[in-house]
Amino acid sequence: MPAIGSEIKPFTAQAFRDGKFLQVSDADLRGKWSVVFFYPADFTFVCPTELEDLAENYATFQKMGVEIFGVSTDKHFTHKAWHDTSPAIGKVQYTMIGDPSGDIARNFDALRADGSHTADRATFLIDPEGKIQYIEITSEGVGRSAAELLDKIRAAQYIAAHPGEVCPAKWKEGGDTATLNPSLDLVGKI
Repeated sequence: MPAIGSEIKPFTAQAFRDGKFLQVSDADLRGKWSVVFFYPADFTFVCPTELEDLAENYATFQKMGVEIFGVSTDKHFTHKAWHDTSPAIGKVQYTMIGDPSGDIARNFDALRADGSHTADRATFLIDPEGKIQYIEITSEGVGRSAAELLDKIRAAQYIAAHPGEVCPAKWKEGGDTATLNPSLDLVGKI
């Protein structure tokens, strides 16, 4: 599993976005905050609910300077067919990467070890330098929440912009819970 702070590995892949096929690479994840959102497969059950949730919050991600990259081991052609036939996936405006070789999922150690050649439900937040700042992996039946991901991104962006501060549990941007400045003075007082 890649470690927090580790740099993403190089990749090149075909993708679908805005009715077109395009080539994407690791370079597209650099210079801005990015979410790489692995899911098991197109034309499934939990996956479209997750991708739709991201789609419905995509404008918020963009306002925060975050780009979304959905990835499964399906081909980019399959992404287009799903986009064209599913009302939920029809809302998706972010890039859907095809990873039929499993190389990208393997690079992120998100490819299942059971031989099924599918990715786990795995989320990676990449900072503008191409370093992983957040990882979430859930089991097959547990869908992820865009709202929770947005909270994690806000915290990661905050601490990146405010070195020396940390965001405690339940911290929300503009909320009642303040950030902390870790020091010897705080030891044993929290």
